[in-house]
Amino acid sequence: MSKKNTRNTKKKNTKSNVPDKDNVVNVQGIFSSIRQTITPNNSYVKNTALALVFFVLFLFFVLSSINLGGSFGNMTYSGFTYLLGYGYYLLPLLFIIQSYFYAIHKESSSFAKTKIIFSMLLILSVLGILELTITDAGGVLGGLISIPILSLFDKVLSYIFLVAVAFISLIILFEYSFNNRTKELEIEEDIEGDGEVKIKGIKDKEMNIVGANIDPDPVKDIRRDAVKDNKKPIESKDEKEMSNINDSLIASTTMTLSGKEYTPPPLSLLERDKGKPEVGDIKANANIIKRTLQNFGVQVEMDEISVGPSITRYALKPAEGVKLSKILGLQNNLSLALAAHPIRIEAPIPGKSLVGIEVPNSTKTMVGLGTLLAQPEYQNSPDPLLIALGKGVSGKMYYENLAKMPHALIAGTTGSGKSVMIHNVVTSLLYKNSPENLRFIFIDPKRVELTLYNKIPHLLTPVITDPKKAILALKWAGKEMSRRYDILEKHSVQNIDSYHKNVLAPAVEELKKNKIDDKSTLPDAMPYIVIIIDELADIMQAYPRELESGIVRLAQMSRAVGIHLILSTQRPSVNVITGLIKANIPTRLALQVASQIDSRTILDSRGAEELLGSGDMLFLTGRMSSAQRVQSPNITETETKKIVKYLVDNLDYIPETIQLGPAENQESSGTNAIFSSAFGGDDDMDDDDDLYEDAKAAVIEAKKASTSYLQRKLRVGYSRAARLMDILEKRGIIGPADGAKPREILLGLSNEAESSDTENTSENTNNTDN
Repeated sequence: MSKKNTRNTKKKNTKSNVPDKDNVVNVQGIFSSIRQTITPNNSYVKNTALALVFFVLFLFFVLSSINLGGSFGNMTYSGFTYLLGYGYYLLPLLFIIQSYFYAIHKESSSFAKTKIIFSMLLILSVLGILELTITDAGGVLGGLISIPILSLFDKVLSYIFLVAVAFISLIILFEYSFNNRTKELEIEEDIEGDGEVKIKGIKDKEMNIVGANIDPDPVKDIRRDAVKDNKKPIESKDEKEMSNINDSLIASTTMTLSGKEYTPPPLSLLERDKGKPEVGDIKANANIIKRTLQNFGVQVEMDEISVGPSITRYALKPAEGVKLSKILGLQNNLSLALAAHPIRIEAPIPGKSLVGIEVPNSTKTMVGLGTLLAQPEYQNSPDPLLIALGKGVSGKMYYENLAKMPHALIAGTTGSGKSVMIHNVVTSLLYKNSPENLRFIFIDPKRVELTLYNKIPHLLTPVITDPKKAILALKWAGKEMSRRYDILEKHSVQNIDSYHKNVLAPAVEELKKNKIDDKSTLPDAMPYIVIIIDELADIMQAYPRELESGIVRLAQMSRAVGIHLILSTQRPSVNVITGLIKANIPTRLALQVASQIDSRTILDSRGAEELLGSGDMLFLTGRMSSAQRVQSPNITETETKKIVKYLVDNLDYIPETIQLGPAENQESSGTNAIFSSAFGGDDDMDDDDDLYEDAKAAVIEAKKASTSYLQRKLRVGYSRAARLMDILEKRGIIGPADGAKPREILLGLSNEAESSDTENTSENTNNTDN
C-alpha cells in the first residue's frame, strides 16, 4: 500500500510541475499582444520615430561642438574631428536634412537605402576636397581619399573629380527626395479630389499564416491609377470663362421644334462642386481591413482604392476558396474595426473579380449641378432628355437618357434627398429643352416642392395639388397617348423621334425655304411630356385603383410617343409601390431607407438601408445587372428660384397652356379639346368604364339589375360590378337600391331608341334652319 501511495504522490507531483496548456496559450497571447503594441504597425510610425532620432543626433552634435555635450559629447567631438576634420560640421547638417526627409516620407525601404548611399558619397567627396585645399582639414578620412586620387590624377583633375562626385550626389539625393515628395503630393491631391488610387498586391508569403505575425504594413506601394472615366472639376480661376463658353455652347445647340433658337438659363446660376473629401489614413484603413479579415480566417489581397464624394471604396481580392458570404457576414466586424458606420460591402464589384468595402468619408464633397451640366458629355449630347444623375465612387459622372429609362421611381425616407433629385431632373431638362420641345405636368400633393415652378412656360397646367385632379391628369395623358399613336400611324412612323425627324423637321424646313409665316399647315406638334408625381402615397390612399391603372397604362405604352413618368414616394411599401407598378417601371433610384425590406421593395435587393442620406443613392436600370452607387448633385431653393425667374423674364413667346376647370369658348379639336374633356366640370369622365355599354345593355335586356348578375354576365369581380351599378344608377339607367327589393329599370331599349331618334331629329332641324 505504501508503494502505491508513493507512486501516486509522484504522479501528482509530476502533473503539478507540468504547466497548463491554457495558461501557456494565454501567456503567449499576452506577449504577442504586447509585442504588437510595442512594434510600430506601419512605415509612417517608423519614419516618424527615425525623424526624431536624427533630430536628436543633430542637437547632440551641435551642442558637442560648442562644449555643451558633457564628457561624452567632448569625446565624440574629438573623435569625429580627428576622423573628419572640418567635415565634422557636415554631420549636423545631414542629420537635420535626414530628419526632415523621414518626417515627410511615408515609405522607407528604397528611400532609406538611396539616402544613406548618396549621403556617404557626399561626405567623402567633401572631405577629399577639404584635404586637397588645406592639409589635415579633411581629417583621417580626407587623407585616405585624397592621397589615392592624387596618385592617379594631378591636383586640378582631382578637384574636378571630387566636385563632380559631390554635385552628382547632391543632384541625385535631392532630386530623388523631392521627386518622391511631389508624387506623394499628387496622390494626396488626387485623394482629396475625386479619383482612384491603386494599391499593389501583397505577396502571398506575407499572409500565408493566419493569426501569427501578420504583416503590419500590407500596403507596400501606392501609386496613382489613371482613371479614364474620372473627370476633373473646372478650376475656380477659369469658372467665369468656362461658364460663358458653356452657356454659348448650350444656346447654339438647343433648337425648338419650330426652328427657333432657345437660350437656356446661364450656368452661372448654378453652384459648382464645393469642398474636398477627407478620407483619413487610407493605408491604415487598408491595413485594418486586411488584418480584421485575416483574424476571422479570410485571406485577401488589397487592390485599388476609389475615392468618391461621400465614400471611399477599398477593393480587395479574396484568396481562392473563400466564400463571398463569409466576407458579407463580417460587415459589422469591419464597421467596428474601422469605427465607421454604416459601411457597405459590394461583392463582387460589377465587371471586376474584386470585393468592394465602401467606407464613409469623414467630410463629404458637395456635388454641384453646375459642374455636371458644364461637362461635354451633357453639352454635346444630342439627347434632349439627358439627366445629370451625379458622381460615382471613382468620380465618374453619370448621365442617363430619360427616353431610354423610360420611366423612373424615386424612393427614400424623409430627408434622404428625393425632392432635390426631382429638382435635378427638372433643371437638367430645362437646360436642354424649350417650352415647344418639352411640357411638364407636376403633381404635388405636399404643395411645397414643385409649386416653385408654377410660372415657367414649360408647364402644361398649373401645378396639381388635388388628388382627384391628379387622376384626371393621368386619364388625359392616356387619351393624349392614344391621339399620338393615331398620328404616328397616319404618318407611318414608329416613335416620336422618327416623327420629329421625318415629318415635322422637313415641314419646318419647307416653311423656312418658302418664307411662309403661316404655321397652321404644319403637322401637329408633339412635344415630350414628363409627368412628375412628388408623393405617390398621398394619392394612392385616396384613389388606389385609379392611380395604379393610370400609371400602369402609361408605363406600358407611352414611351414611343414621348410621355414619361417620374414617381416619388417616401413610403416604399408594397401598398404604394405595387407589383404592377414595379414591373412596368424598371428604372429605380433608391435613396436611404429605414430597413432592408424597404430596400428590397424598391430594388429587389438589399443595400439602400446602408446609404448615408443627403443624396447618396443606388441607381438601377433595366440594362444594369446590379445597382450603381451615385452621389446626386445638390441644388438649393435659391438656385431654383433664379432659374424660374430667368425663364419667366426671358420668355419671348407665350406657349399654349391649359387651365383647370370648365372649358369656355374652346375649339373642339386639338390638345385643348382633349384636355378640356378631362378637366371640365363633367364628372362623367370619372365614371368611364370600358364595360359600361355592355352593362347597360345587359340590365335593359334582362330587365333586372344586381351586382351578382353583372359579375356572372360580364365575368368581372365584385368591386368592378358594384362600380358599374353605381354608374348605371348615376346616369339614370336603374333606380336606387330599396332594401331587399330588386332595382327598378328606368330606361328601356325602346325608350333609349326613341330618345336617340328625337336627338337626331332635333339636330337635323337645327341644321335645316341654319
